[in-house]
Amino acid sequence: MASVKPSPTGAVLALAAELRAAGRDLISLGAGEPDFDTPPHIRDAAIAAINAGQTRYTPVDGTAKLKAAIQAKFSRENQLDYALSQIVVTCGAKQALFNLCLGLLGSGDEAIIPAPYWVSYPDMVRLAGAEPVIIDAGIDQDFKITPEQLDAAISDRTRLLIINNPSNPTGACYTRAEMSALGAVIEKHPAIVVLSDDIYEHIHWAADPFVSFATACPSLLDRTVTANGVSKAYAMTGWRIGYAAGPQELITAMTTVQSQSTTNACSVSQAAAVAALNGDQSCVREMASAYQARNDYFVAALNEIDGFECRPGEGAFYAFPRVQAVLDARGMKDDIQFTEFLLNEADVACVPGSAFGAAGYVRFSFACSTETLQESIRRIKRALMA
Repeated sequence: MASVKPSPTGAVLALAAELRAAGRDLISLGAGEPDFDTPPHIRDAAIAAINAGQTRYTPVDGTAKLKAAIQAKFSRENQLDYALSQIVVTCGAKQALFNLCLGLLGSGDEAIIPAPYWVSYPDMVRLAGAEPVIIDAGIDQDFKITPEQLDAAISDRTRLLIINNPSNPTGACYTRAEMSALGAVIEKHPAIVVLSDDIYEHIHWAADPFVSFATACPSLLDRTVTANGVSKAYAMTGWRIGYAAGPQELITAMTTVQSQSTTNACSVSQAAAVAALNGDQSCVREMASAYQARNDYFVAALNEIDGFECRPGEGAFYAFPRVQAVLDARGMKDDIQFTEFLLNEADVACVPGSAFGAAGYVRFSFACSTETLQESIRRIKRALMA
């Protein structure tokens, strides 16, 4: 455990809450959490489940109704066909990722993780006794790794490649052609499993349609675990429902891990997730449209600040500007010092890029109102001009 750190995003959230409680007028752009309420029809389904007495244990891998809804979702939206036994419901998508790492990896194994990465990937790998192998992909290559980089990173110890698409923290999204090119490299190495983290699938607005790794690389279906959930698309972060589908052997291993840790996901939340997946999807499109509008405003506004270089995202709800020029101009040692500066001088909380394996960057979440984003820009500009 000495090599594993607490989640930096969780630390920022806790600090922001503490400062607000102390009376600080703080804007927190650290949370990866939708600011919308869970849609009414989903809430109503949960209330109905409570009133119907659906408050007991369920099967470890999820209720039959929810697994059928997930099966239908994969078929309808991703053209992927899974048996119910190839699907597991988890306590948030994060548990699905952790279960796979624990069920697949062991001492001496390696897992390839493109950077910038979501903060928990490397430590999940370490907790499984394996070693993360990081591939750097900065803003100059649109935050996406190349097939050549992937090929060079593979060793005879490589057991896992993690792909997050659209990306947290960058908002970058691989095209079908880019996915296929990465798949061609993996195809040459039969011992490697691909973890496709699709949690931001529906928060996507690129010209190229979203495509899951297994959809783009059908020959690798039997070596791909696709993880997703309802937290981001349906504004259900607190409900804690994720899911994964993949090869029977791996899903069985993941279910076994879960049976000895949390057992089933919340029964009431599972009923709500059925309504989310099977119900009217217009709420998802409306929220995604709002995120796109915020992305367009916020990225442009950040790029107007001296020393900020921000790439427009194709999905998720994050801006990830490179701020190295600001650090150099102000004599700051790193992005951590810069986030402390923004917290203390601008009353704006964000997360340092080094937490995502990208020193010299910072991550802002725009899962908040446009008015809040406008005020945050004013505060940052004012602090930098002082």
